[in-house]
Amino acid sequence: MASDMGSLRVGLSKVDITPRVGVELMGYGAFLNRHSKAIGDRLFARALAASDGENAVVMVSCDVVGVSAPLCQRAKQMVAAQTGVPEGSILIHSIHTHSGPNSGFGIGWGDPDPPYLELLPTRIAAAATEALAKLQPAGLRHAVVPCEGIGYDREREKRPDQLAVQDESWRPASADTTDTEAHVLRFDGAGGMLGFASYFSCHPVIGSESSAYIHGDYPGVATNWLERLHLGSVGLFMQGCHGNINTCNVHQPEQDSLLAVDVVAGRYARQIAPGLAGASAATATPVRGLRALPNLKRQELSRGKVEELLAGYLEKARRPGASDADPEVRLAMVYALGLRLELERIAAAEPYVTPVEVQALRLGDLVIVGAPFEIYHRYKRRVQAAFEQPTLVLSLCNGDWGYAPEKECYSREGNYAANMVPYLTGTRPFTPELEDDLVGALIELVREIRH
Repeated sequence: MASDMGSLRVGLSKVDITPRVGVELMGYGAFLNRHSKAIGDRLFARALAASDGENAVVMVSCDVVGVSAPLCQRAKQMVAAQTGVPEGSILIHSIHTHSGPNSGFGIGWGDPDPPYLELLPTRIAAAATEALAKLQPAGLRHAVVPCEGIGYDREREKRPDQLAVQDESWRPASADTTDTEAHVLRFDGAGGMLGFASYFSCHPVIGSESSAYIHGDYPGVATNWLERLHLGSVGLFMQGCHGNINTCNVHQPEQDSLLAVDVVAGRYARQIAPGLAGASAATATPVRGLRALPNLKRQELSRGKVEELLAGYLEKARRPGASDADPEVRLAMVYALGLRLELERIAAAEPYVTPVEVQALRLGDLVIVGAPFEIYHRYKRRVQAAFEQPTLVLSLCNGDWGYAPEKECYSREGNYAANMVPYLTGTRPFTPELEDDLVGALIELVREIRH
């Protein structure tokens, strides 16, 4: 047990956030009407609270694709009002499963369910307040373990052979642009393990467009399994910089995808388990939370250019013989709706900068830092290179603004992540400076919270 157990206090809790069967699932294509038909594995909001006696922080990891910024704000306000913990010390994170409900954002990628969205912030807040109420003396252990055979770089590689990836020895061609290690955190109280967290970067996209089962994909299923192996514990999955990394199994028929979820979840859990058993004591105080709001620049497209793009997409839907069942037509309408919103923003003279929340939590030498994007892996490498101490860079914190891609993506014609996804989220694309600006903001925040 860590030597600073007397000063560190930890609490963990989880609340079920599984939607009712029938809600539409989010992801994999435009207007798919992929309504859920069964629950493969339940979804949770899992909370970790920590205090050094002076400051308290809490992180909630949610088994959904991403929680919108307004819903995160509502949950944070509830927690702050009930506990006195400032909003800057409350972080809401998502694991990014595509086999869960729409969680408050996006156009055409799964209709939001108003009753579910009304309840979600309350459930997230309940997980956080319960964790804070359970604070007790604890110690932190930390390990870095090999974690391979999970994902591949979808920007640089073709989708791997789906039979080959079943072999435990399978590895991607571009291993240097994917995670090959995972961080494991273990929290022990007087009676043994209270809970744990694992940190890894890979898109949870095994549950395919043909599947209508609710589940947390490989990280949610693996975390549920690890909790069962350590009864009474609560486990969090922390999604790293996964924007360019897909699971090795992807886009398979429904039954194949359900089997593949178990295969990859088992592969991940087996590599995390040694970290739980062999983690070393780590300094876990002081505890601090900090956030900043850097202004990130958006692309300035003229009204004429936006109207030209809009006309091109509308032409696909208006040509003779067009069908609303045609995937190309459905996708064209997603972009058309996004471009119409852009025309409204131009008419309202909205500024081409957006204040975006970045947030950091500190547990002794360890810092967790994140932003509301699906961040590409190079961002993580750049941030971690600036520090000798463990620095875990998380995606999808306190909202989802779409991708944070590498700067070269912006020069690729029609690049999905850089130039198209922002319209799917109802916003406008960022500029190629996003990588340098966001990396700089994350590094500055980590330096500030450490000093």
